[in-house]
Amino acid sequence: MKDLLKISGIFAFLVIAIPMIGFAARDSAVPEPDEGASETEVTSTTETASAVSDISLEEFSVLDYTTGQVMTMTMTEYVIGAVLGEMPAAYGEEALKAQAVAAHTYAVRRILCQEETPDPELMGAYISNDSSKYQAYFSPEQAKAFYGSAYEEYEEKVSKAVNEVIDCVLVYDGEPIVAAFHSISGGKTESAEAIWGTAVDYLVPVESEYDEEAPTFYSESVFTSEELSARLTQSDYGITLPEEKEGWLEIIETTESGTVSAVNVGDKTMTGMELRTLLNLKSPVFEVSYDKEGDSFTFSVKGSGHGVGMSQYGAGKMAENGSDYKEILEYYYPGAEVVGIGDIIQ
Repeated sequence: MKDLLKISGIFAFLVIAIPMIGFAARDSAVPEPDEGASETEVTSTTETASAVSDISLEEFSVLDYTTGQVMTMTMTEYVIGAVLGEMPAAYGEEALKAQAVAAHTYAVRRILCQEETPDPELMGAYISNDSSKYQAYFSPEQAKAFYGSAYEEYEEKVSKAVNEVIDCVLVYDGEPIVAAFHSISGGKTESAEAIWGTAVDYLVPVESEYDEEAPTFYSESVFTSEELSARLTQSDYGITLPEEKEGWLEIIETTESGTVSAVNVGDKTMTGMELRTLLNLKSPVFEVSYDKEGDSFTFSVKGSGHGVGMSQYGAGKMAENGSDYKEILEYYYPGAEVVGIGDIIQ
């Protein structure tokens, strides 16, 4: 069998992740889409067919980082909790199924990664519910607290979707993929290479025009010059700003998807992802302007999240327009295919 994990897990939330869940709620029952796969460590590891054969749907362990206790559950229970924590449960059933397959695929990769190179911080578990490092997961109690009176309705809906696809995973060349996803693209998804510096055959740009219809597609972040100066000069980048404020920031390169790939920040050149992290912008697709009269900088941002892989909002709209979960997944991960878990277990 080929190297099974050329890229280690990609699902730890980026800058805008919120503890316990990465999205802000519009109301208690209809959360905003989440940003899921993030800040990647690109490594090469080798896995064997014997490791794949150990994958089980019956037992999956999760470290509760708040208590230090390891929770044991079935894979189905885990994926239900992950979907409840990752995608608005108000989305269509086919979108929820797509999210479930992505979450399951990620969990399978975590099993393989832990068995190959165990992380002692996980205390024997495959994953943690710390959404700053891994994909989000809601225990039933957390889901009840978040969804309130709508919990039973949404739990039943998500459970139905998960149970219909729990035997499915996404593969490329027979290997579980890095199922990166994000909330809303800038109108076109981004490549893994542009964001994380490593090309991945199935994490390439695709059109996602539905995203432009999202009510939160556009956002602005405004900083006074004093605020921005403090953020920049007190960072670990050692930035020195020129006297003329008009020269503090200059975007010098963007990708075809609109991601800022290079921006001059004072005497340093950074990526858009780095500046996004530093300033807590919603995405690395942005423009910046300086208002001399108001002595402020405005970042005009498109989308939410890193932009790689499946757009959750786009998936929701595709489902509304009749696409099934396989069509959604195979659109956002070109070249990947949905197969039964038995097809990769030897």
